[in-house]
Amino acid sequence: MANKNSAARIAANNKYNAKAYDRIGIAVHKGKKDVIKAHAAEQGETINAFVTRAIDETMERDNANKEKSPGASSPGE
Repeated sequence: MANKNSAARIAANNKYNAKAYDRIGIAVHKGKKDVIKAHAAEQGETINAFVTRAIDETMERDNANKEKSPGASSPGE
């Protein structure tokens, strides 16, 4: 199947993505990507959406735990 996007469209998308998004590369053990991809699909999500949701939920939980223990310091402090 031929690529339906022109070179100009691809360049425009890449330019927009560079301005609108930060990229984070992660490395996982061999075989783990397939497990993550399958789990994300079961949730009706892409890998990116799943990882973003997992990060957001973890940060929210971590911040809630910090509020519960005001005397505790964060790592690195």
